[in-house]
Amino acid sequence: MVKDDNHSSPSELGVVKIADEVVSIVAGLAATDIEGVASMSGGIAGGIAEVLGRRNLSKGIKVEVGAEETKIDIFIIVNYGVRIPDVAWNIQESVKKAVEEMTGLKVASVNVHVQGIHFPQKENEEDQGEVIVVEEENI
Repeated sequence: MVKDDNHSSPSELGVVKIADEVVSIVAGLAATDIEGVASMSGGIAGGIAEVLGRRNLSKGIKVEVGAEETKIDIFIIVNYGVRIPDVAWNIQESVKKAVEEMTGLKVASVNVHVQGIHFPQKENEEDQGEVIVVEEENI
């Protein structure tokens, strides 16, 4: 697939261009709505943006947009106790449907990468839970 910065769709009225970031945001919103997803895994850059007060809606998402199709990689942290294959399947279905409906692009693949597990806080502890990261990648 040829990497293109924007997806363009010519018509008799002009050209519609969809930026990669738009596809990332749509995919990120669809993925975070799935039960069992604790958060997106955005790596060091995503953590710095959150500390500075900016919420990055495309955090944990990598997209490759071609002329008519896209490939999406999603990096997540799941809640402890959920069935990971079910969560991954639900993410794939939700993201595929949302991206295809909103952008008109064909989704070639949605790859889900589980980066860690979020353990809920105990009642007597003051912290907000603990996250164990299995593998750290630069996203």
